[in-house]
Amino acid sequence: MITANPLLDFSGLPKFNAIQPEHISPAMDSLIAEGRALVEQLATASEPPTWENFALKLEDHSEKIGRAWSQVGHMNAVVNSPELREAYNDNLAKLTDFGSDVAQDERLYAKYKAIQASAGFTKLTPTQQTIINHEVRDFKLGGAELPAEQKARFKVLSEELSKLGSKFEENIMDNTNDFKHSVESISDLTGLPDDVIEAASEAAKKEGKAGYLFTLHFPSYMPVLQYANNRALRETMYRAYATRASEFSKPEWDNTALIRDILKLKQEEAQMLGFNNYAELSLATKMAESPKQVTEFLDTLAKRAKPYAERDMQELVAYAKKLGIDDMQAWDVAYVSEKLREEKYAFSDQEVKQYFPESKVLAGLFKVTETIFGVQVRKADAPLWHADAAFYEISDKQNKPIAYFYLDLYARNNKRGGAWMDECITRRKKSNGVELPVAYLTCNFSAPVGGKPALFTHDEVITMFHEFGHGLHHMLTQVDEYGVSGIKGVEWDAVELPSQFMENFCWEWDVLRHMTAHVESGGQLPRALFDKMVAAKNFQAGMQTVRQIEFSLFDMRLHGEFDPNGEQTALDLIEQVRDEVAVVRPPKWNRFPNSFSHIFAGGYAAGYYSYKWAEVLSADAYSLFEEMGTLSAEAGTRFKNEVLAKGGSRPAIESFVAFRGREPSMDALLRHNGMA
Repeated sequence: MITANPLLDFSGLPKFNAIQPEHISPAMDSLIAEGRALVEQLATASEPPTWENFALKLEDHSEKIGRAWSQVGHMNAVVNSPELREAYNDNLAKLTDFGSDVAQDERLYAKYKAIQASAGFTKLTPTQQTIINHEVRDFKLGGAELPAEQKARFKVLSEELSKLGSKFEENIMDNTNDFKHSVESISDLTGLPDDVIEAASEAAKKEGKAGYLFTLHFPSYMPVLQYANNRALRETMYRAYATRASEFSKPEWDNTALIRDILKLKQEEAQMLGFNNYAELSLATKMAESPKQVTEFLDTLAKRAKPYAERDMQELVAYAKKLGIDDMQAWDVAYVSEKLREEKYAFSDQEVKQYFPESKVLAGLFKVTETIFGVQVRKADAPLWHADAAFYEISDKQNKPIAYFYLDLYARNNKRGGAWMDECITRRKKSNGVELPVAYLTCNFSAPVGGKPALFTHDEVITMFHEFGHGLHHMLTQVDEYGVSGIKGVEWDAVELPSQFMENFCWEWDVLRHMTAHVESGGQLPRALFDKMVAAKNFQAGMQTVRQIEFSLFDMRLHGEFDPNGEQTALDLIEQVRDEVAVVRPPKWNRFPNSFSHIFAGGYAAGYYSYKWAEVLSADAYSLFEEMGTLSAEAGTRFKNEVLAKGGSRPAIESFVAFRGREPSMDALLRHNGMA
């Protein structure tokens, strides 16, 4: 019965313990029908459109449908099953269809333009004006101005693109879940940390096998590349990971044709809207003004970073020879790097990891948040989708709740790889008060093993702070209107500012020492070890920077210059980019584009550069804390009020200037990376 459908209950938090795949279609059908009826009612109404009688009503429905769908999308990503996947894909098609119809409705578009042109527009709040302006822009980009026959084609493109993006992600997940590599003898695992061996032994037992089982999930895969002395094992794992969703995997998981299909559709979509290419369309809603500006930014950064990257690589090749590896290959890079770092700085990632049990890391993260932003974080109760997940409340100094978040930290089968923040409920003002924001924070770290707590590498601690920064952007907003509350309406190339900003605290002694306790002795991270970590912070920073530039340039050229109907392939293009900027050359059979889900399935198409773009902003923002004090509540209040609280209610550059008192500069980023 529809009335008992948990996805249609908007009275509070999601009922994750009650949602079943069979609830999805009835709920979405009901919400889409309600939406279509509302559109007809508003489109044919005779009274002049206003914020209250028109825009707000559409926004209310948009919030409902978004809230229900976020629960479905979240479960599809973290507890995937065949039934859930089928329901997700069926309804994704219906939602895309509905979204396209709304985006192309000339009657609605005319009413938004009428509000924009009315005398009453100037009486709206600046936030409401921003929403109306965004809506008018988005109707143009949604095809509302196209002639009827082109609208039908544009709608087909939108539906096809959402289907192909979902399939792209599924192929990677299925290939990742499918791969299992057994090792019989422990003598083949020398160099691997004990907890990794123990996890591999437990994984084998779960499958009813003897020995040790390794997978392509990151907590299993990465330690092999970093620590295993067994070069053949490293190559086996690297080859499997680097060829996921390609012609080297099962034919039904091969993303090669999908890449070309996605690019063709995006190119067609952009040209229908009057853009030369998809990169121009993508930048229409971003801070950067043109593909040329982005490419020049990346080229400038590459020129500064490449000499450092070449020096890093020369050092690595020379050190590999010392280890008896005369022909260093891609599967040796992480291993040789780890050995070189251990020799140069006399510590290993594994040694550091023993000081970062989950409970101390979370307590430290929450302490930083509480100190600089004047809030409190504590555990709370809510229905959950898996025993690994947890729920938390954020309150102000008066103990009044202001936001909530879910945390799901460990890698497991049927969970999408990577780390992300997503919106569950968005803050907005309603007639009965303010609806508080709720976020999902998801990672893929190693789960507890052998009765010990989960231990995080320092890189994982940084990831945790990064995702929490996104969460704070969503949760500490003070915007009352749904359309630009939290991260909504924030330009994509500015959305990484709060996340990368939070990473800086992971390099501060006064922060880090309080979030460490050795898993056996309970002792704090020694200052000497911390000093070595800081000394090693910019180890291979040049190599890491040009790697990000390689991905960013590939993405920008793929969507700006590449002809998807031509003879050149995406692989040819990435090889060209590597000729210009890369210092590490993967083998010819590496199929990186086939698992580059950020740009083919994750919203970063012609936007991957935003990581580097926002890093300039975040390093420069953090420089105020370097001036005023690491945990300065005054600087924190300013960041909260001018950046986090404002959400998408004004251009990101205005928020940055209001916080920093000037335009951003690249100097702090280069200094932080040891490349000044």
